[in-house]
Amino acid sequence: QPFKVLATETLSGKALEADLASAIPTEKVDGTCCYVTAYKGKPCLWARLDRRPSKQAEKRFRRCLCALDGCREFVWNVEEDFRPVPDTWIPAKDIEFSNGNPLPDENGHMPGWVPVEQHSKQHCWHCSAVSYEAGVALVLRRHTEPGLLEISPVPLAELLEQTLELIGTNINTNPYGLGSKKQPIHLLVPHGAFEIRNPPALKHKAILSWFEGCSEGKVEGIVWHCQDGSLIKLHRHHLGLRWPLAEPQLSSQPVVISFHTPEHHFDLEPKSLFHHFAKLDGHRFDRLQDIKFD
Repeated sequence: QPFKVLATETLSGKALEADLASAIPTEKVDGTCCYVTAYKGKPCLWARLDRRPSKQAEKRFRRCLCALDGCREFVWNVEEDFRPVPDTWIPAKDIEFSNGNPLPDENGHMPGWVPVEQHSKQHCWHCSAVSYEAGVALVLRRHTEPGLLEISPVPLAELLEQTLELIGTNINTNPYGLGSKKQPIHLLVPHGAFEIRNPPALKHKAILSWFEGCSEGKVEGIVWHCQDGSLIKLHRHHLGLRWPLAEPQLSSQPVVISFHTPEHHFDLEPKSLFHHFAKLDGHRFDRLQDIKFD
């Protein structure tokens, strides 16, 4: 993009309408977005796939955006302007429709999902975090003990219609330092899992100081979950701050491996992540990034 997105010192109209002051602030986790919904009658993990315009259509769209004398509202030909997607592709829930066709967002993309098929090479890292035979996902979330994280298998049926973030060794340059090339680690994090306990005031300077001056602020960004269902996001980059960091807050937290619950007694493939984590049942690591299977 030939431009930067920077935060201003005033709240946007959208944030005011959503009553940002009463929203729940959570850590924005750096990964790739996923979704759990039914596929072929069973709970399934879906990977993010935006339907994008063809090169020619995108050039027309960009010329319209950059026109110095202004431009009429750009009109897409949905059937001809967009690249094909797999037959299994479904649009995201909040996408708008016209005459039965999904419409692109303000960036010219149609957010959507494709199912993560078992043993898919294209989505091999997604596959490593789910076991369709057992119907479970490998989830990172808060433990009931304050200040402690937990990695455990969670039934996909319990995650239906939720979005999650896939993080790990081969995702977005691995900002959390998980695993290694020899033994990659990939985990699913439910969106909103990490509520910020001491959030900054909703002022530009206060938020900037929070990001720069405290351990809880060593995160990619903040996502405010508003009561009307809106999500308001702020990235460090919007304040001109660097990401990733040498020691993100998430990487530095202690974590326990919990695979002991009776309902999760299932056959494990010897080389699977589930197998490796099951052997560490009950083990605690001082930091998330310290997890090793040797």
